[in-house]
Amino acid sequence: MNKISIRYFKHPYAEFVLGSYDDQLCLCDFRYRKMRDTVDKRLQQYLKASFVEQSNDVLMETQSQLNRYFLGELKSFDLPLLMVGSEFQQAVWRALMNVEYGQTATYKDLAVAINNENAVRAVGTANGANALAIIVPCHRIIGANGELTGYGGGLPMKKRLLELEQNLFI
Repeated sequence: MNKISIRYFKHPYAEFVLGSYDDQLCLCDFRYRKMRDTVDKRLQQYLKASFVEQSNDVLMETQSQLNRYFLGELKSFDLPLLMVGSEFQQAVWRALMNVEYGQTATYKDLAVAINNENAVRAVGTANGANALAIIVPCHRIIGANGELTGYGGGLPMKKRLLELEQNLFI
């Protein structure tokens, strides 16, 4: 059976689970989020793999880049990514990658970006299924009214990440 190498990374912001498969990062997520089991099962089923707790270069580099991000020193990640999901989910996640550091967009903006402007709810669902938190920046997506909406790491974390990126408290 194939394996997904995972390691846990405790940071003052949050505790993460990092995972790599075939030298690509496939998991960077909040360890205690509500959808933890759903995300983990999707990865294991798509990749026909099981989790094995062991570190490797990809996971160490991810941890290093996350540390630099949280210090305000890194604005974009340079990691080999493996986005595991349906074609629709992957299209949404690729569109997320175009929302730049310090910027926000709405679910409607994402739907338009993938040429499916009526799929706002489906875009929200795909956003919530993102297994690469922070790196695929789903925290930058806000409601049409400018309000913060659901986030796997919780709304206080989403607010904190947006503040970090907007240099509101550095």
